[in-house]
Amino acid sequence: MTTWIVTTSNQIAGPLAVADQLGSSVTIVGVGMDSLPAADRVLTIPLPGPLPAEAAAPAVCAAVDAQPGDAVLIPDRAAERALAGALAARLSAPVLTGVVAVADGLFEIDRFGGIARERVRTDRPAVLVLPGGAEVPCEQAAEPLDEPAGLFAARVTAETSDAAAGADLASAKRIVAVGRGFRAEADLGLARDLAASLDAELACSRPVAEGVGWMPKENYVGVSGQSVRPDLYVAVGISGQLQHMAGAREARTIVAVNNDEHAPIFAHADYGVVGDLYEVLPALVAALS
Repeated sequence: MTTWIVTTSNQIAGPLAVADQLGSSVTIVGVGMDSLPAADRVLTIPLPGPLPAEAAAPAVCAAVDAQPGDAVLIPDRAAERALAGALAARLSAPVLTGVVAVADGLFEIDRFGGIARERVRTDRPAVLVLPGGAEVPCEQAAEPLDEPAGLFAARVTAETSDAAAGADLASAKRIVAVGRGFRAEADLGLARDLAASLDAELACSRPVAEGVGWMPKENYVGVSGQSVRPDLYVAVGISGQLQHMAGAREARTIVAVNNDEHAPIFAHADYGVVGDLYEVLPALVAALS
């Protein structure tokens, strides 16, 4: 059996970790990449001119010769999701998202925002869309495909960047998450100070991102946001409703800071502090310094 990884960048620590669990040989197919992280085999599909990665879908489908029992791992990014759809159609394979465990061809998947778990077994190749995770050093020169099987006639006409792009929460070991317990956007500086003291990433609940726009949408944790698995998750001013906890419940240790002793977050927390965050956070930062 073979585990295939299709990517447009070296941010594939997540898929590589899943490939390690599967225990089969690994082939990485890089789109527009000359070198790739080390694997049993690495292939590259060149992108001439201003072609976007999505234009390589026919070549990717030709390169990934997945057989029954194989898994195709795709980082959860815009271009790769388009490639995942093309591969699934060509292979007549299911696309699985929210995968939390794999073993012997059995995939355990979060459903309904983590409220339920489903076990899926397939006699076809499976296409898994996973968090990309951190960068992995490119150590191996990629083997170019001699004759890529055609490219779509597409080109990049303009590029924009989001200066406030969200952090890579999927691979974060420590996270400080903020909720609407903060009275003003400027007050998030208290949480940023705590995150800096803990060497943690800053995240938020959905209302902070989509309600008041204090943080990028990519930074919110919850049913329709990111699912995270840090060693430490500090929830500050977050009530702990199901919609949020579905994205944070896999954290190894949860610490809650809330001034409402009846807040649902305390039912999920390993440690809880009932108190005013405007007093608690500076005290925590002082204790950590």
